[in-house]
Amino acid sequence: MPVKQIETIAVTGATGFIGRALVGRLAALGYGVRVLVRPRAAKTYRAGRGVEVIVGDLAQDPALERLVAGTRAVVHCAGRVRGRSSGFRATNVAGTRRLARVVARQSAQQSLVALSSLAAREPQLSPYAASKRAAETALAEEAEATGSAPWTILRPSAVYGPGDRELLPLFEWMARGIAPDLGPPDARFSLLFVDDLAECIAHLVRAGAATGAVHEVHDGQRGGYTWDDVARAVALLSGRRARRVRVPAPVATSIAGANLVARSLFGGAPMLTPGKVRELRHPDWVCDDTSLRSATSWKPAVRLEEGLRRTLFPATGAPLEVPQVH
Repeated sequence: MPVKQIETIAVTGATGFIGRALVGRLAALGYGVRVLVRPRAAKTYRAGRGVEVIVGDLAQDPALERLVAGTRAVVHCAGRVRGRSSGFRATNVAGTRRLARVVARQSAQQSLVALSSLAAREPQLSPYAASKRAAETALAEEAEATGSAPWTILRPSAVYGPGDRELLPLFEWMARGIAPDLGPPDARFSLLFVDDLAECIAHLVRAGAATGAVHEVHDGQRGGYTWDDVARAVALLSGRRARRVRVPAPVATSIAGANLVARSLFGGAPMLTPGKVRELRHPDWVCDDTSLRSATSWKPAVRLEEGLRRTLFPATGAPLEVPQVH
């Protein structure tokens, strides 16, 4: 149900996979949306109706002050998800702390919803996971030190959907008939369709439900999934059963190390790193959303089969055309 009057929500990370879905959902609900966009991305960013663009980044207090001024709530989606270890803390930790301080100076009425990661539950696995845990700590420390506006941290499970650059390629390989297997055989994990995450955040904004807590969020499947579960669901949609291909840990680690060296030499931010391999091989990424369900009335709407259909099938409903593997 649309809001009765135009209120503005500030969003960081609006050009990312999750941020784009969130901005669209907030705009559809009738909110004005003010987004922070880095200068390079601003050249190609196409703002929709009712979306105001602030050019800048998390290292610039003036840009952050313009972003959050007069807004009802701030949603912090920005973060570095790929790259070398040195870059994670600068963006994920220092950027979160700076944003929290700017929000604290604005108004005690604003709520801050920060998007973290389930990886923060296991900070020892990778520089990325460590930075997300440290960002959560930084936000809580700033709130306590300044008596700032209430906050909520969300730790989503693996998020997928159209436009995703991480899980979508894997689903497409399954649709071709190959299911790469990097983790242990008994590994389980939770999933979340991107539109559900956007709706969850929008629900928190609408309800003003800043809980001062860290909540895990997933699609409602208790106990999560195995890769066999996902492969079977993809097979039902694609009509092709995927053959599992085991990738031993030493092989995956060697590939990740080589990828890291190549990116160092030729530029770019590596996705597959030794830390990412450790994350992928962790046996338990199952969410527990008990605290979120206790604090809010939000419920996920998209189950795995429907989410995969929306992800792998075009709007016409026809199967996604994928290259054949010989």
